[in-house]
Amino acid sequence: MPPTSWGYRALARLGATLAPAIGLVDRKVGDGHRQRRGAADRLAAWADRARDPVRPLVWFHAASVGEGLQAESVLLELRRLVPACQIAYTHFSPSAEPLARRLEVEAADYLPYDLPAPADRLLQALAPQLLVFAKLDLWPELATRAAARGTSVSLVAATVSRGSSRLRWPARALLRPGYAAVDAAGAIAAGDAVRLAELGVPPDRIRVTGDPRFDSVAARVAGVSADEPLLRFGRGAPTLVAGSTWPPDEAALLAAFALLRARHPGARLILVPHEPTSEHLRAIDRRAADAGLPAPVRISTAEAPVPLLVVDRVGVLATLYGAGTMAYVGGGFGRAGLHSVLEPAAWSVPVVFGPHWRNSRDAELLLEGGAAVALDGTDPAAQLLRTWEGWVAEGGRRATAGARARQIVDQGLGAARRSAAMLAELISSPPPRR
Repeated sequence: MPPTSWGYRALARLGATLAPAIGLVDRKVGDGHRQRRGAADRLAAWADRARDPVRPLVWFHAASVGEGLQAESVLLELRRLVPACQIAYTHFSPSAEPLARRLEVEAADYLPYDLPAPADRLLQALAPQLLVFAKLDLWPELATRAAARGTSVSLVAATVSRGSSRLRWPARALLRPGYAAVDAAGAIAAGDAVRLAELGVPPDRIRVTGDPRFDSVAARVAGVSADEPLLRFGRGAPTLVAGSTWPPDEAALLAAFALLRARHPGARLILVPHEPTSEHLRAIDRRAADAGLPAPVRISTAEAPVPLLVVDRVGVLATLYGAGTMAYVGGGFGRAGLHSVLEPAAWSVPVVFGPHWRNSRDAELLLEGGAAVALDGTDPAAQLLRTWEGWVAEGGRRATAGARARQIVDQGLGAARRSAAMLAELISSPPPRR
């Protein structure tokens, strides 16, 4: 098994060295760095205390919340197929910490930096039979060292967008040893399978298993009670829930909402910023006032439905989509990428989003199915107003688009079970020969 290159190791060390300085100006980087420093110690301490050498251990890693939800649906299915296994879970982003705390796993923590010493220490302490990376967050040092020890390496929910920087030089050359270490990869679609092979995964180890996120969102919707308090904020009026928004999204939303209310005064908007910091919330207040809208009400103080509700906490968006009769998904105006469109689709509501959606397979599926509308960016507020008003005025058309959205979700179910079956095969098979 080829090791990582000196170039990759140099870049990994440089990143770990610069993280404290970057953390001084980027709170998220700083929080992650502080937690990562002690992660290896905490996971090794758990292994000393609770690792059962008789039971197989599966180590799942997912970068953030989206990848974590995909991994969760697979690990729950794996629990059913291999009930004896222990599961350790690591993540990279601080935003995934609340999810990691609620997962049904024996140990959960941050992933240390991808350097030889912490990788060797954790592989020695945890002694996993299987190392699983979710989506594409594969770390070459950890993967190659796990493979060299006889640990099977796998990818689930694997997807590679056509424009991924990983496919270009020098990233492709630097990351190739890690992908070459993969023993089984479950790709979301056939195109992803082709691009995984381009990254270095042996083609005969790739199968198309689908996207476990469909199972995750469907299960989450099914688990929400009809008397869930959050759902009351959308009852009795046409309500658009705008999730994971950034300032460009909010500029279009608030301008369109001001015009919509002049024609449909009963319409409501629930705004869920991606980062509900105090500064961001104050900026929304100012923009709403400039547009002549009613003062936004924070969900932390709201007791009843209001025209403009702003969510000032995290972790409620997936449920809040169920309060809407239509949805807007943010991220389609920036470089970070469009956020999850499957969550509102699972609630049977139609979706609208910004122009930068082409790296989202889910958005493409909804557009092709007549369940979504994409703004082209030339006059987003006017375009959004036309779509929004059409859905308000024509409830039948809106309901039909929402039903198509849910149908697309239902067609994607079963990926978690297929992915877990692939992992169970690796656990039951002899260690791969390297």
